[in-house]
Amino acid sequence: MTIVQTPRTTVRYATHDDAPFILSLLNEPGWLRYIGDRNIHDLDGARGYIDERFLASYAKHGFGSYVACEKTTGVPIGLIGFVQRDSLDAPDIGYAVRTAQQGKGYAFEICSALIDYGWRTLGFDKIYGYCLPDNVPSVRLLEKLGLTYLRDQDVNHDANELCRVYMATRP
Repeated sequence: MTIVQTPRTTVRYATHDDAPFILSLLNEPGWLRYIGDRNIHDLDGARGYIDERFLASYAKHGFGSYVACEKTTGVPIGLIGFVQRDSLDAPDIGYAVRTAQQGKGYAFEICSALIDYGWRTLGFDKIYGYCLPDNVPSVRLLEKLGLTYLRDQDVNHDANELCRVYMATRP
């Protein structure tokens, strides 16, 4: 099911058919460095990750992370969507785009559409975003999207990892 479309992409719910893409993306160097190793090393693990992280969130919250695909080819290029964390009082927007598609404006294009979807369709009053301080492209993206720096916080309950937390409120 399609969530949003942008000029170049379609954003849709994840399914078990996305397991090969999930397996590949979760093991790219950028994912491992800035998001972390999820120990997904085979298709069964990827399907389990889809069940636990995507399908469970759709059922519980009515939103979650989505698969972003190039509109013309249907090829998945990233995971972008909303996550409700127990350490934040509103959803945060998260994104990861395949290395080969980075630097082409996809993350901004899709995040902009999803933030609008969050305000208009999901009724969010605020949206967070966070990233590691040394993830300069993500810092720039969050600021370009109109989120404002709030604080450094241990969002993931990992005492070794403080993240920069940003927030936007409904316009």
